[in-house]
Amino acid sequence: MLFNSLDFAIFLPIVFILYWFVINKKLRLQNLLIVVSSYVFYGWWDWRFLSLILFSTLVDYTVGLRLSKEENDTKRQFLLWTSIVVNLGFLGFFKYYNFFLDNFVMAFSFFGHPINPQGLNIILPVGISFYTFQTLSYTIDVYKKKLEPTNNFIAFASFVSFFPQLVAGPIERATNLLPQFYKKRVFNYNRAVDGLRQILWGMFKKVVIADNAAEYANLIFNNSDDYSGSTLTLGALFFAFQIYGDFSGYSDIAIGTSRLFGFNLKQNFAFPYFSRDIAEFWRRWHISLSTWFRDYLYIPLGGSRGGTWMKVRNTFIIFIVSGFWHGANWTFIVWGALNAIYFLPLLLLKRNRQNLGVVAEGKYLPSLREFFNMTTTFALTLLAWVFFRSDNVGHAFRYLNEIFSSSLFTMPQFEVKDDFMIFNIVILFFVLIEWLGREDQFAIEKLGTKWRKPFRWIFYYAIIMVLFYLRGKQQEFIYFQF
Repeated sequence: MLFNSLDFAIFLPIVFILYWFVINKKLRLQNLLIVVSSYVFYGWWDWRFLSLILFSTLVDYTVGLRLSKEENDTKRQFLLWTSIVVNLGFLGFFKYYNFFLDNFVMAFSFFGHPINPQGLNIILPVGISFYTFQTLSYTIDVYKKKLEPTNNFIAFASFVSFFPQLVAGPIERATNLLPQFYKKRVFNYNRAVDGLRQILWGMFKKVVIADNAAEYANLIFNNSDDYSGSTLTLGALFFAFQIYGDFSGYSDIAIGTSRLFGFNLKQNFAFPYFSRDIAEFWRRWHISLSTWFRDYLYIPLGGSRGGTWMKVRNTFIIFIVSGFWHGANWTFIVWGALNAIYFLPLLLLKRNRQNLGVVAEGKYLPSLREFFNMTTTFALTLLAWVFFRSDNVGHAFRYLNEIFSSSLFTMPQFEVKDDFMIFNIVILFFVLIEWLGREDQFAIEKLGTKWRKPFRWIFYYAIIMVLFYLRGKQQEFIYFQF
């Protein structure tokens, strides 16, 4: 079920009314409603994959209980690896089986031994990378004794399948989200209104910014051999707006929807395109995944505590694994490696934590130095996005080769819609609003809250009108494929 669909517009009010007005006095029934609603929400795509979520839930719930009673280190490690193998086994089979098979065949063919193994027509379950990592974090934290395991199966099933963030995050830690299922929730009007504001802004990002940008990005990337370097640069720029509006928009809708039901999820995007270096960008982009890899992979490998070689090794490992998490294609691996190359000089020169605060905090405009650093960081990110979006590595290199040719200095030429200029004005408006709200959790969290009521409602209705009159062709959320 898509957030930007009529199905969800009907589904959400029904669940909300049942949750707050029918069973609001019984916590267990509220949690049970969340589980049932989440399974309906997920099963709307393909009910067959509900068994994967249920099996993963049963495995990690059981492992957690056994870990709490087991003191023998060998047996505890066995239980942990049972969870890891089951969860990553499912993820590896559905997401990477054909990738490894194809590369295995290519390797043998290269050495003169062609083989013809049988591939599988595998459908990738929506959101499997997200809920797999979420439930794994529970088992690992219980193993490390950072978290007491739960014996409340309904609460745990709610944590694993919580529908607002089930298929594209944020990837919540059990230490933050699970305890919220134990506590009685009381409806809070102000929190609900704040949630609706975040949903509205997330919808604007997705429907207006991402979906419109997608049409131009797809047109240019799918026909890149026909266009000049200047046009291809625009294509990369449109994709940058597409992926940010799409993914951060989903996160905003998920977080806002969670607030409607009395839950607080972690911020997943903190205005990453205003970053002053790549290290800051990765502290602000897909925060839940970046911190997951930091805590469960980078730090256990030694982090940045060792010598130069260990720092280089660990940096490449975490970025390449992060790239591979995004999809079974060499483009994602190259994208991850390229970001590692960007990041390494900052790490080795101990400058990776020099920009921890908000850019131009308390000011309307950045300094010239901050503006230059933001522009440079965005340009580097733009080049990396070319690999992320391209069909294959060869396509990406051809794309970049044309960008860095003399045709970069020609006028862009491609087919545009009638409202192209209006859309560009809306993008400028979007960037301005994001800039003004960069110190908050989301761009319009506080914007307009101190205005007189008529002006505040005019602002909100203006956004709603733009949603209806400038919506792009409906697209699935990009991260559903990951």
